[in-house]
Amino acid sequence: MYTKPLADLIESFQKLPGIGPKSAQRLALHVLKMPQSEVDRFVDSVLEAKRTIHYCSICYNMSEHDPCEICSSEKRDRSLICVVAETKDLLAIEKTNEYSGLYHVLQGLISPMDGIGAEDIRIKELLIRAASDNVKEVILALPPSIEGETTSLYINKLLSTFSIKVTRIAFGLPVGADIEYADEITLIRALEGRREL
Repeated sequence: MYTKPLADLIESFQKLPGIGPKSAQRLALHVLKMPQSEVDRFVDSVLEAKRTIHYCSICYNMSEHDPCEICSSEKRDRSLICVVAETKDLLAIEKTNEYSGLYHVLQGLISPMDGIGAEDIRIKELLIRAASDNVKEVILALPPSIEGETTSLYINKLLSTFSIKVTRIAFGLPVGADIEYADEITLIRALEGRREL
């Protein structure tokens, strides 16, 4: 149905997360309508990002610097480490401007169904960091999924041998949501995470 170069472009867009066939087609057609200078700039930015962005050797956040901007900042509270699954989770927490500690990006979650064990993600590196005298609290900010729960329980068990406070972010109802449509786990988490007004 498509000429081969267009079919290849659509297929490439479809490999991106969250992009289905129709979205991939829409993106491919949009790129083809863009002026050549914008396409060149787009391609250059992708290549430059791929060439220059690496994982921080301390927290495994994505950055062009090593250590990353967060790990090298003197303004950060070094007694706190917030553990997240992916860089996108770190970015979401940073947008709140409420957290001033350090991070540790696991680069995934334990998922036996997908063949991902504890040794396949950055748990060992977290334990090395937690052994530091400066760390007083590890905050687990992992998703409320089976994989997130499994990973949280595993990390909590390993950290129980340290004299470190281990906490977990509260989960609950999003703003604007109706209680009647919430699932049981979300309601349980909302009740557990309640606080005094």
